[in-house]
Amino acid sequence: MSHDRVRARSVVFLATGVLALPALAGCSSNDEAGGPAAGQDVAPAARGMVADGGTMNWALDALPETLNTFQSDADAGTSRIAGAVLPSLFRLDAQGRPQRNADFLESAEVVEREPRQVVLYKLNQQAVWSDGREIGADDFAAQWRALSGKDTAYWTARNAGYDRIEKIERGANNLEVRVTFGKPYADWRSLFSPLYPKQVMGSPDSFNDGARRKLKATAGPFTLTDIDRKAGEVTLGRNPRWWGRQAKLDKLVLREVSRSERAEALAKGRVDLAEIDATEAGRITLAARDKADGGAPAHGPGAQLTPAKALRSWAIVNGSDEEAAQAEYEAREKTRRAVKKYATEQAGLSGYVVRKSLEPAYTQLALNGSEGPLADDRVRRAVARALDREELAEAVLKPLGLPAEPVGSHLALAGQLAYADNSGALGKQDTAEARALLADAGWTPGAAVKDGLKDKKKTKTAGGQASAKPSDTESGSGADDGTYIVGQDDGKPGDSSSSVLAPAPAAAHQKAALTRQADVLRLPVEAETEQKKAEGKAAKKAEKEKAEKKSAGKKSAEKKRAEKKQAEKKRAAERAEERREQRSESRFGDRSENRFGNTFEKRDTADRTGQQGDRQSVTSRSRDHAKGGAPGAYAPKGTAAPAAGAPLAKDGKPLTLRFVLPSGDGSEPLRAVADRISRMLEKIGVRTETAKVSDSSYFKDHIASGQYDLALYSWPASAFPATDARPIFAKPVPAADGSLNVEQNYTRVGTDHIDQLFDQAMSELDEETSRSLVKKADARIWAEAGSIPLYQRPQLMATRPNLANAGAFGFQAPNYEDIGFLKPGAKPSGMPAAK
Repeated sequence: MSHDRVRARSVVFLATGVLALPALAGCSSNDEAGGPAAGQDVAPAARGMVADGGTMNWALDALPETLNTFQSDADAGTSRIAGAVLPSLFRLDAQGRPQRNADFLESAEVVEREPRQVVLYKLNQQAVWSDGREIGADDFAAQWRALSGKDTAYWTARNAGYDRIEKIERGANNLEVRVTFGKPYADWRSLFSPLYPKQVMGSPDSFNDGARRKLKATAGPFTLTDIDRKAGEVTLGRNPRWWGRQAKLDKLVLREVSRSERAEALAKGRVDLAEIDATEAGRITLAARDKADGGAPAHGPGAQLTPAKALRSWAIVNGSDEEAAQAEYEAREKTRRAVKKYATEQAGLSGYVVRKSLEPAYTQLALNGSEGPLADDRVRRAVARALDREELAEAVLKPLGLPAEPVGSHLALAGQLAYADNSGALGKQDTAEARALLADAGWTPGAAVKDGLKDKKKTKTAGGQASAKPSDTESGSGADDGTYIVGQDDGKPGDSSSSVLAPAPAAAHQKAALTRQADVLRLPVEAETEQKKAEGKAAKKAEKEKAEKKSAGKKSAEKKRAEKKQAEKKRAAERAEERREQRSESRFGDRSENRFGNTFEKRDTADRTGQQGDRQSVTSRSRDHAKGGAPGAYAPKGTAAPAAGAPLAKDGKPLTLRFVLPSGDGSEPLRAVADRISRMLEKIGVRTETAKVSDSSYFKDHIASGQYDLALYSWPASAFPATDARPIFAKPVPAADGSLNVEQNYTRVGTDHIDQLFDQAMSELDEETSRSLVKKADARIWAEAGSIPLYQRPQLMATRPNLANAGAFGFQAPNYEDIGFLKPGAKPSGMPAAK
């Protein structure tokens, strides 16, 4: 993708169905990145096994409005056409990493770093435009001038990277291009892909209007032959001037087929390759099974018609109530037509197979931090820590037979060089800690909604109001009321000192503690290994002790039973006497007053301790490490968490978040994920109100405008995160007109430090150092909890069984010249040879 990288991430997907601290310093970037979570599924075949000729029909959601990928309304169709007909100097491989495209480049490298960065491109001597003119420095210069941002007559959607270029000039000849940068630019490989001819980029008119409907020249294995908007088709034909491997297909037709009509179009054989959803994939699988069994479908519209229901229907149709008989007859006819249509479609769908991988994009939960409860970073972190991301990934991907791994980075996906799992900066899923964070932020059990501020004399625990006064039977009993206190014995290794109810520390101190995890993430691998060894030894020791206790317990069981009966009689008498004394004392308030007095004394002590900022910071970091999380990921020690699932409120207002979702038929998987998230949040006392809006208004009127609390949508991955991800996570700034300029940061959560890390990474020419800065930025983004990556989106493609080198491409850009239909008797065997 280079353009292929999905247009600087200006496309946002509706995501319809994407911890121990990572020890980064001890691993190479390749070790961290690993391989893609799922490989390609494209039926690879050597070119010798693919027939010459034929037409392949590829479904598009809609015909593109423009052929210029640098305009704001460019879409996936624009990129698909550009990939087949225009030069891409670098293309993404199967791991999402940019590789030199030898069809256009002999070499490209940084030849000077001081006093200015200079990149020298040496072009393939055979590379020519479809009009016969060689591709050269003039084309590079025209594209730079159009996209530099200096000439406002060009209506460009982005100019990242081009605005850093100082000049472009010829080298030894027109096939050598020297690009000099005014400021260092690490992502220089992202530039000039796609590369347009100077006829398109040379003037504002040709850029703004001319390239929307036609291209004056192309250079790729295919050329643009025709656009028939009435028929909804774009036809690409073989390029007779193409110097590379000749395209196997005669024609590649991109056909407009809406998602709602996708199954019907496949059944009628109108397309050979189409992206589908899980429901359609299931139908294709069932169709193949039914074809193999040779029977009629036992599923579909008529599957619920049992003999009993059929008999009842017959009785109604033949009964004395004519009105009911007519209605039943019409319903039966409607069902009969639906069954017939379904059976016909299933017969057609049996001619396809499903190819599946993971799309280079991830689905996230977006938390709008501009206002309301989520403006408090503690509330955002509590929401994030309530999520079981593994469960969500499994719910979406496991039924499809795809790897169900939560995404660990905002800025790259597994397999890409910039990938590292930095989710440890936020901390593991922990319901109790999430509730404690909410308590620290002042959200307490929902009785406050009913009582409001009526009783201001109630004792407050850390971070909010206390629950109602204990009953007589509980007062002074020391019984466990289910309240979780941070720092008490909860099964986590940590500080063994006694816990007291402490007031909430300043929000600024807590936020600073959390963001320090970016530095902590550089722990060596050896530390993690030693920790695992120690944990393993401790576990074995515990098991041994448990076995010994169990054995000893059996021997003394009979003796204990006898002693227990006697002791129970004695304790029963003592408890009865104690309750009488408590009721007597409570009439005069002595016991209750003494109890609350002790509490306040402890709170005062905690307040004095909390003023020692540096010492508390060190202690907090040590405790959080012992628990296995990042500094600041836990609520302050002593914070009381409300009981599980109790509705929360603050200042008389309930903690309710508005969850905005698209209402279209294709969004059912997304809404199912939202339902799971709502149930997880309910466990920590957070209620959600679901608002279903039309697909057309979902993003423009709600996400982009900030009219939501929670939302689900997806971002595409990029091989150049320092450039492409910066506007997505940039700190919003006030505009001249008083509005807030959020760029593409629709969560409205950002910091100056994150911006600085992106800027440093963008200007750092040492690739390892640049990637390290990107990973630090990602850790900070996790800490802010404005965006929570969930899972990589599934990529499901319906294809003809004999279609080779096409299907679920994953990261890799399609090699359009290798796509074709297998020769009779041939089977997919391996990657295409260079013939």
